Amino acid sequence: MNRALRLTLLGTALLLAAVAAVLAVAYAKLVPSDQELVERIRAEAEARLGVEVNVGSARLSLWPQPELVIEDVATVQPQPIRITRLVAHPELLALLRQKVELADLTVEGGVLPQLSLRALRLRPAPKGRDGNALQVAQLDFRDVIWITRYDNPLEFSGSARFGPDWQLRGAEIVRPGVRPVARLDLAPEGDDRFRVRLEVGGGTAHGQVTLKTGSDGRLALSGRLAPRNIDVASALSGFKRHSAVHGKASGQTELSASGNHVGDLARSLHTRTTFSIASATLQHIDVDKTIRSFGQDRAGQTQLLSLTGQMDTQNTADGMVVRYSGVQAQGQTFSARGQGTIANRRVDGELTVDLAGGLVGVPLKVSGPLGAPQVTVPGKTLGGAAAGAAIGTAVLPGIGTAIGAGVGAAVGRLFGGDDAQRPPPAR
Repeated sequence: MNRALRLTLLGTALLLAAVAAVLAVAYAKLVPSDQELVERIRAEAEARLGVEVNVGSARLSLWPQPELVIEDVATVQPQPIRITRLVAHPELLALLRQKVELADLTVEGGVLPQLSLRALRLRPAPKGRDGNALQVAQLDFRDVIWITRYDNPLEFSGSARFGPDWQLRGAEIVRPGVRPVARLDLAPEGDDRFRVRLEVGGGTAHGQVTLKTGSDGRLALSGRLAPRNIDVASALSGFKRHSAVHGKASGQTELSASGNHVGDLARSLHTRTTFSIASATLQHIDVDKTIRSFGQDRAGQTQLLSLTGQMDTQNTADGMVVRYSGVQAQGQTFSARGQGTIANRRVDGELTVDLAGGLVGVPLKVSGPLGAPQVTVPGKTLGGAAAGAAIGTAVLPGIGTAIGAGVGAAVGRLFGGDDAQRPPPAR
């Protein structure tokens, strides 16, 4: 299950229980009044979510086809979860058998704050009189805005198709208005396998994922993607973020996750990517000029001969933790190698910068807020340290921002999510 689809399902969970309850009793009272519908939906949603819910309006009609329309729904929270309009079309034959099966469910506009979703206390989906849970054949959503933990609004639209027991039969997710296109397509290739086609930043990350259920009922997700020619700056821009490194990233990504349900998969998602960036350019710093001026003049940019490394991402309740190892950058007059961790918008890393002209192996410690990290140099290396510090400040956080979000976040979050507990200590 991909991240955008998971978020939409979570956002509409407050209404699915109400839809089932309302339609199940519709024939007992024929068509309830609009006010009765509003009260029933509100009560059911509050019981299922554990928070107070306001419902603006609701109406149920049986002709020319059964249709339930709910508008202006909002949870009572500091940042409310909002659904502008939801339209559900039940299957008529199923209704005649007093079962609730939705031919389609459409969400037209909504706001899903990440931190507000975490505060919900979801109860299991309701079941009908025959013991079967509510079924949805087609879910469509448009203009649904996901608010990240750092108040960054991201709009998504898409659709998903389901078989019995919510078996996913295909999905499409898109960031509307983003150019180059940011789009994810999932298609089944067997009982447990899905073909993944991802377009982002003018490149692709195609591959396959497998989702299996063990004898104990636990889910296990695994898969591989092949990022190819993803423009890092464009990929980040599509998710309203900026990059200190420009270039096209390629590599190999492995995915893994496990848990009792889809939410556990999202919270436990781990990715491992080996990457290289072709024609990489460091923005906002001219390293050659920095070296010549002993760090006094940095203005400009630097073309790198190569930039490679490995990136591991781990979803947690406090956001994504990104760990780098084997990072190597090669310029005309310097090279840098190192490792580091980025979590909660902070960086903690170590670099060794080798400078031309006899200053070899300047060690650097980089730590602090991602936007303004502090660089320290052991010992007294004066001019070389000043140049090395300037280089280090640009290299490690730049890689962390560009690759972590461009390849890790843009790919990993679309498949898993980025919320669950405080990260474990870096190993």
